[in-house]
Amino acid sequence: MNIPRSVTFVRLTLAAALAGTVLSGCYVVPLGQPAPVAPSQQSYAVAPGPVSQTFSARLYPSNAEAARYGAVGGTVTNDMNGRGHFNAQIGAEQFQGEATRVAGSRTAGVANATGSRGGNLSCQYTMNSATLGSGQCVLNNGPAFTMHIGS
Repeated sequence: MNIPRSVTFVRLTLAAALAGTVLSGCYVVPLGQPAPVAPSQQSYAVAPGPVSQTFSARLYPSNAEAARYGAVGGTVTNDMNGRGHFNAQIGAEQFQGEATRVAGSRTAGVANATGSRGGNLSCQYTMNSATLGSGQCVLNNGPAFTMHIGS
């Protein structure tokens, strides 16, 4: 049987069109290409840590021994990780120490400071908000103060 050339040409054209249609959804990936190389060192932007906050601390005499000092000023610097620095000037003595939150509490804390003349100041406080608090402080020789933290 002899197939005319025109029929063979039509069949080849249809076969080519069909193959083109079937393969049109394929993506050709070249072989032998090296994989992209990632840089050996990458730098990433790191969000800054919490910024410390400084609050005023005011100590008011709460017994006769403290009355001779009058109202006392100081500062508390919160480093935003549960601790901070505590400073106060009582009479001629400069006190420096630290303040920490009580374990398991978000509001209660203690502050202790050592004086430049050998005195010790011990405080217990409660933060009523992120910026306001109150408490009690006692010097090692008896004067007691009521403390207010914040503006």
